Amino acid sequence: MKHGDFTKLAKEYVNRPGYSRNVLKMIGRSIGMDRRDFYVADVGAGTGKLTEELAGLGMVGCAVEPNDAMREEGIKTFEGKSNFIWSKGTAEHTNLPENNFDWVLMGSSFHWANTEEALIEFHRILKPGGYFTAIYNPRDIEGHELHERIEQVIYDSVPNMKRVSSGGKKNIGDIEGKLLSTKYFGNIIFTESPHSVTMSKERYMGVWRSVNDIRVQAGEDMFQKILDKIAEIIEPYEEIVVPYRSRAWTVQAL
Repeated sequence: MKHGDFTKLAKEYVNRPGYSRNVLKMIGRSIGMDRRDFYVADVGAGTGKLTEELAGLGMVGCAVEPNDAMREEGIKTFEGKSNFIWSKGTAEHTNLPENNFDWVLMGSSFHWANTEEALIEFHRILKPGGYFTAIYNPRDIEGHELHERIEQVIYDSVPNMKRVSSGGKKNIGDIEGKLLSTKYFGNIIFTESPHSVTMSKERYMGVWRSVNDIRVQAGEDMFQKILDKIAEIIEPYEEIVVPYRSRAWTVQAL
């Protein structure tokens, strides 16, 4: 398995949590999402975790995903629904029409894109003055004994682990600098909100099985040992309450 290749993980993505609707509502209201002609694009949509939240807020638009397996899962999720059209494309080449969208988003995927090429492309497909949001949904585990214990298992097993950004403060890097690095976007706004998801043990393990960067760096054998240790730790629990903190950076097309 390679960094960024989610082909073998697509079936597990159903276990992942959605994003904070509070964050999406706050951003959406500030940029006019209540307009009838408001049109959004979820780029790097994966299996549609963010797309589902946008649809739940009454939005319509397009979901763009380069990976065939991930996109197929998203299409299944939206079967019989017409509020989002799914298509193949990348952040750098969305294959979407120009000047067509009010809001473009990337959910937990902006770090995989070529920053300059993606921002040029988003500027192209946005209406004048439209907005781009890079949103992440990291676990908010500080002060939570169970989750800190599990996190320690990972770093004890792979001491030189370098997480590919999950949106956490330790991993995100200079995302503001990246978003403002071209002449195409400005007026940055940061929004965040905590939320929690109660999971069955099976779903919780499914979330871990969907993680790409740990698996790649640990290797299959060590990754399975990590999963076994996590399963052992959570065995006494009926359910797992997982704290998250959706974090979003929004910029306006200039």
